Amino acid sequence: MFDSLRQFLEEITGPDPAERDFGAEELRIAAAALLVHVAEIDGFFGPPERRALLLLLQQRFDLDADAAHKLLADAQKSDHEAVDLYGFTSILQQKMDIAERRRLVEMMWTIAYADGELQEFEENVIWRVSELLSVPARDRIALRRKIRGESGCDPDKPGPWGQDSGGQDSGGEDSAGEDSGGQDSGGEGSAGEDLGGARTGDETGKARP
Repeated sequence: MFDSLRQFLEEITGPDPAERDFGAEELRIAAAALLVHVAEIDGFFGPPERRALLLLLQQRFDLDADAAHKLLADAQKSDHEAVDLYGFTSILQQKMDIAERRRLVEMMWTIAYADGELQEFEENVIWRVSELLSVPARDRIALRRKIRGESGCDPDKPGPWGQDSGGQDSGGEDSAGEDSGGQDSGGEGSAGEDLGGARTGDETGKARP
C-alpha cells in the first residue's frame, strides 16, 4: 500500500494529475485529504474534529472503524506531502458529478464547525476548494448556513469573511473568487500554485511532519 500511495502522490503533483484513470481508493484519499486540510488548517486537530472526520469517512465511504482510521492516516500523509490542493481537486472534479462535489463541500463545512466555531483559515480554504470543484457560490453559502444551523450556531451570522447576509453573497457570484484580502484566488488558471498562506504551515505556525 505504501508503494501505491507513493505513486499516487507523485502522479497528483505531476503536470496533469487528472490524466490517469484513478481508482476508487485514490479518489477516497483525495477527498479525505481535503477534509484533513480543513481540519488542520487552523493548527489544531482536536478530538471533536477527529471524531467528526472519522464519522464522515465511515458514512460517506461505507467503512468500518479500522478502515476509516487507515484512510485518515493515508489522507494525512497525502495532504502533508502535497504542495497545493489542485492535484486533489482536479481529480475529483473530473470524477465526481456536481451533487457529489456539493456533498464534499458540505462535509468540509461539517469539519469546520465540528469544534463549534468557524475560523477564517477554514472558511478561506473551503471557499478556494469549492471554486476549484466548480461548486457555485450560492451553493457554498447555502451549505454553510445549513451546517451552521445544524451545529447550533446562528445560521444568519456571517462567517469570518462576511460573505453572506441573509443567505446571499454580499458580492454575488461574480465576486466568489475573491479572498479575504479582496484578491482573486486564481481560480483554475493558477490553481496549481502554492496557496500562499492558506497552507497551515504558512500563517498558523503549525509544524508539518
